[in-house]
Amino acid sequence: MPQQSVITKNRVVPLDKIRNIGIIAHIDAGKTTTTERFLFYTGRTYKIGDIDEGTTQMDWMPQERERGITIVSAATTTFWKGVRINIIDTPGHVDFTAEVERSLRVLDGGVVVFDAEEGVQSQSETVWRQADKYKVPRICFINKMDKLGADFEATVKEIEERLGAKPAVMTYPIGKEQDFIGVVDLLTLKSLIWDKDKEGTEYSIKNEIPSEIKEKVLKARAKLVEQIAENDDYLLNKYLNNEEISLEELKKTLRKATISYKLIPVFCGSSLRNKGVQPVLDAIIDYLPSPIDLESIKGINPKTNQEEIRKLISEEKFSALAFKIQLDPHVGKLTYVRVYSGVLESGSYLYNVNRDKQERVSRVLLMHANQREEIDKAFAGEIVALIGPKETRTGDTLSDKNNPLLLEKITFPEPVISLAIEPKTKADQEKLSYTLQRLAEEDPTFKVKINQETGQTIMAGMGELHLEILVDRMKREMGMDVNVGKPQVAYKETVTKTAEAEGKYIRQTGGHGQYGHCLIKIEPLPRGEGFKFVNKIKGGVIPSEFIPSVEKGVIEAMEKGVLLGYPLTDIQVTLFDGSYHEVDSSDIAFKIAGSMALQEAAKKASLTLIEPIMKLEVTVPEEFMGVVIGDISSKRGKILSTEKRTKVVVIKSYAPLAELSGYATTLRSLTEGRGFFYMEPSHYEEVPQNIINQMIKK
Repeated sequence: MPQQSVITKNRVVPLDKIRNIGIIAHIDAGKTTTTERFLFYTGRTYKIGDIDEGTTQMDWMPQERERGITIVSAATTTFWKGVRINIIDTPGHVDFTAEVERSLRVLDGGVVVFDAEEGVQSQSETVWRQADKYKVPRICFINKMDKLGADFEATVKEIEERLGAKPAVMTYPIGKEQDFIGVVDLLTLKSLIWDKDKEGTEYSIKNEIPSEIKEKVLKARAKLVEQIAENDDYLLNKYLNNEEISLEELKKTLRKATISYKLIPVFCGSSLRNKGVQPVLDAIIDYLPSPIDLESIKGINPKTNQEEIRKLISEEKFSALAFKIQLDPHVGKLTYVRVYSGVLESGSYLYNVNRDKQERVSRVLLMHANQREEIDKAFAGEIVALIGPKETRTGDTLSDKNNPLLLEKITFPEPVISLAIEPKTKADQEKLSYTLQRLAEEDPTFKVKINQETGQTIMAGMGELHLEILVDRMKREMGMDVNVGKPQVAYKETVTKTAEAEGKYIRQTGGHGQYGHCLIKIEPLPRGEGFKFVNKIKGGVIPSEFIPSVEKGVIEAMEKGVLLGYPLTDIQVTLFDGSYHEVDSSDIAFKIAGSMALQEAAKKASLTLIEPIMKLEVTVPEEFMGVVIGDISSKRGKILSTEKRTKVVVIKSYAPLAELSGYATTLRSLTEGRGFFYMEPSHYEEVPQNIINQMIKK
């Protein structure tokens, strides 16, 4: 692996000269291409990477290059005008939602890329909401202005209406589709034109605005100045009195408004044609926050359970968040961390607050996609990879042993699809469990379990593509050939009524017997609430040391399921009575009693099945709209809306995942190969009784 030393010389920059940003968007909006241009113009790479040729820096996995999609978020460091930018390129595909979620958790700012023809697509909405959740300030880049059907103004309007954002238009396009040649910078009113230089490094700056768009540009600038002035009383006063507001004042106020999520600066261009990218780089520096702007981070002190605040500076006590685990064929396990405060030295010991373990850091690396450079210290505000920690998982907090601080964890969605997997040869069984365990360490949305009754190994994930990539990686990276079953939908069982039941386990053998007895009440919870266990034992009718055993028994029975063997969810179990025996009562007896009581209560509480419902968005030429809607309805789908966009129609619906197996092939044949679709998990709903009856008969 070539060692890079480009960035070591001037790596340590003041905190206000650091930007930790992520590039997020819908699949195919051009995130990776935009990142490649950033790296090229900042001098990080000497050749522009191309997705279609498979030569990109950030999509370095073989599977990414073959499919032309991003699967893992890649991190890199580069410089622009003396500012150090740490960039994370995230996947757009919903199957890899964990990568986006964990990247947003550690970023200070985001660049959201939109396709000028497609506008705001549903995955754009999903990542936007994820960014809202972590309060990430962002700027927008409307890409593909050279594409047929590109519509800048319609996309800006959609950002406002569909995302509830306040876009501040910063650049206005000159020409569109094949006539797109550059942009007008609305703050300076200068035209930036990319004409002769194919690579887009050189562009001419002109003082005049093309006459055909002059009126629109002046109107857009007036609106921009008004939007900025509204965020500052002093500027608003100036604006209302028709006084000139300086460029510096506008930029300073816009920066504040962007960091406090009041305005979202919007730029436009075409990454593939190398036009309009440099203004976005300038905007990252001008408007997105440095660690200093965000000032501090909150966490819980595990010793006192009180909230504590740490400043995001190197002089503060050390705290960092592990946001990604990656298995590297050369150096083993890499733990990516964002250092929030203090300094991290290689060779030192860290304390994992979540697991109450000391971890040794043998080496600290700066990453550039899959190339690395060793450094001896990492400072507050940096994103680095560590070699050494063994127990650390995604979302764990690392801190100083004497001054622990627990940061907010990262939450991930539950898997919705699973498949059975077995090694090609019996001898490989042990290797398979090791391989799966390593992949599950890397990916928090990938779950593995053994079906006790059939002995099968079941792997579960976020979608068919997700599981397909994991099986492919097992083969390539770990030399593990496997047989794979058909994808299975992750059904769950739940109850619809309240019921009570008794669990009694009494065995009398020679010597000590077994005695466990409990009474429980089971009741339904709202969808998505999971499981709650309530202890209402009074007066010690069951000694407190046996109560966790009852809960364990209940959980075990829930995992096995009662109706069709699917796990039970969305229920509350209340333990309210029972009895014990001075000599014969034991943990195991109460565990078995808890399990029996749960099965008994569930049978009385009107069991039903619930299934994952997908949000399905199909884009088709108008003439196929009728047949596609008919097909979705026949799949128990519920049409939510249809929306006309230039020459196509977007059909939005909810449909059960169980009915969508092989939908790509169905859609191709219905639309002569001209339709495409996007789906993501939405929620769980009850399965109709007639279908449950068919499943029971099987």
